[in-house]
Order: sequence, then structure tokens, then C-alpha cells
Amino acid sequence: MLHLVLYHPAIPQNTGNIARTTVGFAARLHLIKPYKFEISDHAVQRAGLDYWPDVRLTEHDDDDAFLDWLGDREPWLITKHGELRFDQPAYRGDDVLILGNDNTGLPETWLDRWGDRRVSIPILGNIRSYNLANAAAIILAHASLKAGVFGD
Repeated sequence: MLHLVLYHPAIPQNTGNIARTTVGFAARLHLIKPYKFEISDHAVQRAGLDYWPDVRLTEHDDDDAFLDWLGDREPWLITKHGELRFDQPAYRGDDVLILGNDNTGLPETWLDRWGDRRVSIPILGNIRSYNLANAAAIILAHASLKAGVFGD
């Protein structure tokens, strides 16, 4: 199962859309705290997230807790500063795909730590960046296809 990680997510609507995408691709969603919104049962019910019970969710209390979970695995960092185009890596079914904070991206220490595993999605038009939920959908769809998740 692919693991999609959100580093300190800031925008609840993006997180909700990404959660829906992980359900559709049978991937696990990881959220690294802190974040400034609630995901209590009441909050997600009020937001109308009827798919939320199907989200395979792991919350990490902080960066260190996530890094402990990660262990010696080498994740793919999704960043507009990536050296690899999103369709170049040989994704595997248990890969960890990390997207940065909606506003500030990923910390420099992480970008440096896994410098050869930075992946970008080309921007051809006149925009600063893709919406985080759209980037997550693009990368998760492609990684799922390359990893053989669809069974083809």
C-alpha cells in the first residue's frame, strides 16, 4: 500500500480532498502534526466527509514521531524544487510520498536529507505552483500505476 504523507497540513479543504483521493487509491494517509484544524468525528461529520470512515489514517504527533515510523525507508519528496520529473521514479507499492505544508512546503533539512529523491510535477503555464490536493492526486495516480496497484 502506498503511503501519502502531509507535512503540517494547513488547509482543511485540501486535506479533505487528499483524504478522499487516498480512499480511492486504497492508500494510507499520514498527517504530521501540528495542524490548525480538527479531524474529530464531529468536525468531519459537520463537514460532510461521508468517506472519512474509510480513510486509512495515521497521525504523527510531530516530525520526530514520523521519522521514527519512517525508519530507514527513503521517501519520495514532492516539491516544485525536485530534480526528478514525477514520472521518472520506479515507484513501488509500499513507497512513502511526502507533500509539504500548503503554504511553506517541506523543511530544507528534509530536502537536503533526501536530495536525490525530490520529485516535481512540471509547470508549463503561468502559475506559481499546483494546489496541494491536485499535486497529491497527480502523484498518487501515477505512483499507483507505476507500482502496479491496479493489478494490470
